[in-house]
Amino acid sequence: MNTYGVLILGAGNSSRLGQPKQLLRYQGRTLIRHMGEEAIAAVDTPVMVVTGANADLVEEALRELPIEVVENDHWEDGMGTSIGIGISEMHLLHPELSSVIIMVCDQPFVNAALLRKLIQYQQVTGKGIVGATYENTIGTPVLFGNQYFPALKELQGPDGLRQVLRQSTGDIAIVSFPLGALDIDTADDYQQLLKR
Repeated sequence: MNTYGVLILGAGNSSRLGQPKQLLRYQGRTLIRHMGEEAIAAVDTPVMVVTGANADLVEEALRELPIEVVENDHWEDGMGTSIGIGISEMHLLHPELSSVIIMVCDQPFVNAALLRKLIQYQQVTGKGIVGATYENTIGTPVLFGNQYFPALKELQGPDGLRQVLRQSTGDIAIVSFPLGALDIDTADDYQQLLKR
């Protein structure tokens, strides 16, 4: 019986944006809450959020959702540390998981249907990794089978997932997600989103 969890990365301090991107509002809810609700709709539970900068505010934005939170004290060292801490904690609390979907909090067009599609592709192809593809790259959200948990737990620094993806090219299936290219890094990105 395959069981799936979702790990949402929400630890960054959004230095280029000048305010926490996790708390930007889009269609009536914060981005981090949007991601949490879509993840729960896709897999039910477990869903875990890694916090770091602005941890209290991010946790407050998730209030009353059935989401586990783990704080990354080393968030300044980059996304790799958040993935390592998140996967370690998830595996500890839920050793039965066969796969985890890793997602970031600033891709506003990620929804439950896309997350379910990653799971379906994994079931159909038998591949250990299923990633979303946009602008000729494979990126988040991305599903990893538990055979990749040891490598993910070891991640450090900003490069994070790319390293694992590069080493595993024969074991990857892809789901087309053109809107994945739109993420929120600057105030301009956010204004473009609001105009859509």
